[in-house]
Amino acid sequence: MKQSVKLIAGNWKMNGLGASLGEVETLCAALADDRPACRVALCPPATLIERMVRRAGQGVEIGGQDCRAETHGAFTGDISAQMLKDAGATLVILGHSERRQGYGETDGLVSAKAGAALAAGLAPIVCVGETLQQREAGRAVEVVRSQVMASLPLALAGRDFAVAYEPVWAIGTGLTPTLTQIEEVHRAVRAAMIERLGLGIAATPILYGGSVKPDNAAEILAVPEVGGALVGGASLKAGDFLGIIRGA
Repeated sequence: MKQSVKLIAGNWKMNGLGASLGEVETLCAALADDRPACRVALCPPATLIERMVRRAGQGVEIGGQDCRAETHGAFTGDISAQMLKDAGATLVILGHSERRQGYGETDGLVSAKAGAALAAGLAPIVCVGETLQQREAGRAVEVVRSQVMASLPLALAGRDFAVAYEPVWAIGTGLTPTLTQIEEVHRAVRAAMIERLGLGIAATPILYGGSVKPDNAAEILAVPEVGGALVGGASLKAGDFLGIIRGA
């Protein structure tokens, strides 16, 4: 994931059926008519990955929303990085706060999953972010720095990946940090990434996520060290997602 262009990635979460693929076709048609200055990716439920790859063509990268650290085994209901790759995915979201909080995923597990993604040929998007309680206690930078240091395996050095900063309290709430707060954390994330993996990752994109919408995308994407966006609900509709893409 090169920093020369921003990456706008949509996370559909547990939304979308076959009928939803019409939104992808609308998106791709619009992008074909007016190529954006950024990279575009969509991460749908696993049931739609292969079909979305066929519909998206070359204009939109398709990824998964999670993967198991193991390559195979008796893990009913789980999916491996190799399975995502086999379905046509090129990237995968890992360590999203909904996984960390709802499923008890630790930094160590996220790191193991990132290593598995790399081994399968997928580019990980590793998520970090503080809760409202941590933010109000003045610990946002401390918490996020700790997550970066423990969630990024050393194998990422020199490889294709991204980090996504998503303040937990801003996801799906309509709330967003100030631009100054976003810049502060993104700079802290960059410093931790360099400390962890070396200067070679100085261009690796750091995405911002958390209530990104067409009307605030441009100002957020203009903040120093913001290398793109990880978009939730606004990525489900082509028109809304296009508004964010155009903001890049």
